[in-house]
Amino acid sequence: MSTRILGIETSCDETAAAVVEDGRQILSNVVASQVDLHAQYGGVFPEVASRVHIETIHPVIHEALSKAHVSFDDLHAIAVTRGPGLVGSLLVGLNVAKGLALGRELPLLGINHLEGHIYSLWLTEDLPEIEFPVLTLVVSGGHTELVLMTNRLTYERLGGTIDDAAGEAFDKVGRLLGLPYPGGPHMEKAAAEGDPHSYNFPRAWLEGSWDFSFSGLKTAVLREIKRQFPSHRAGIDETPSGLPVPNLSASFQQAAVEVLIEKAVQAAEQHEAKSVFIAGGVSANTALRNALRKRAGELPVFSPPLDLCTDNAAMIASAGFYRFESGQRDGMDIDALPSWLL
Repeated sequence: MSTRILGIETSCDETAAAVVEDGRQILSNVVASQVDLHAQYGGVFPEVASRVHIETIHPVIHEALSKAHVSFDDLHAIAVTRGPGLVGSLLVGLNVAKGLALGRELPLLGINHLEGHIYSLWLTEDLPEIEFPVLTLVVSGGHTELVLMTNRLTYERLGGTIDDAAGEAFDKVGRLLGLPYPGGPHMEKAAAEGDPHSYNFPRAWLEGSWDFSFSGLKTAVLREIKRQFPSHRAGIDETPSGLPVPNLSASFQQAAVEVLIEKAVQAAEQHEAKSVFIAGGVSANTALRNALRKRAGELPVFSPPLDLCTDNAAMIASAGFYRFESGQRDGMDIDALPSWLL
């Protein structure tokens, strides 16, 4: 008999619900984005995000059930993001999931958001049978993590960012360049028209560790803008005409991508990984995907479909299925874990 999991995701600024069957088949995947709302602030406004989650979560859940052509009676468990993320946003999803699980007498599964991103790969139709260990690079607006997956549901964190996440750095530099929020996709588009060798921005290798740092790279872009336009207040004043946005974008992107892929591949080789996974919002970046596959050579590289790179509930439901199969059942006393490491 098939196992259907309702997934709920509210870790940041997307209110999402999905129904997934047997961890692999998406029956529905509904995402209500707040991007346009937060664009006026140049980033996510946490209190606003949690308020919007409250307003939209029930309609989103009912839409997910309707599109999947199922009712609560057809579900086997409810999986919800427990962390990491914005505490206010997490609490909205977690408390709604608790209420539904209690009222419908369904098992509750608290899921790590990063594990969800990893399991977005299992929603790829052509994903072959996976051999372990797998080196996973999770890159998003809030996270940059190198994780060795030694078996299903078993992880060893190798390293992560010590300051800005990769996606956060893209967004901040995009704002410096006068690009709309979120900056990442707009920077990628601008970079396609630029020369990545225009500026020799620094690479923070942090020798001897698998950690990342992007704050110095971000500062280097700011200094270059100030060098060319001394009186310009980057991120505040209107972007001056003549600012070489494509070249700055391309050079920044190449510097960030180079460190990400080199560390990922070296870690995979050192730990004798059978393949490399890349997941999270930044994994949608075409330059990153292409460069990683080229650098990895014969080592297989897998990435989720573009619509599953950013936050969604299908990935939470997929991870929830495997947690459910492993015997996990959480009590109604579980709390949000905003800094939960994988």
